[in-house]
Amino acid sequence: MPNIKSVAKDVKKSRELRLRNIATKSRIKTLVKGTKAAAESSDTEKAGKLLLETVSTVDKAAKRGIIHKNAAARRKSRLMKNVNKATAGK
Repeated sequence: MPNIKSVAKDVKKSRELRLRNIATKSRIKTLVKGTKAAAESSDTEKAGKLLLETVSTVDKAAKRGIIHKNAAARRKSRLMKNVNKATAGK
């Protein structure tokens, strides 16, 4: 445990932020998985809604510095490709 009060506060804050970052990354993974599953099934309307929600969450994470902006762009691009490919044949 740190002896200095401000360092103790920094440790507490970094733990809180770490948990928030982990939760956001987990949410992104869950949304991506759900979007891919909806795209593979015949439910294009659900896939579209989930895609919008996923893109929004990824953008917010990139804006907050949880993931890198290029990583966010790559994830969105791959996901949109996947959804478009799955829904084009149906």
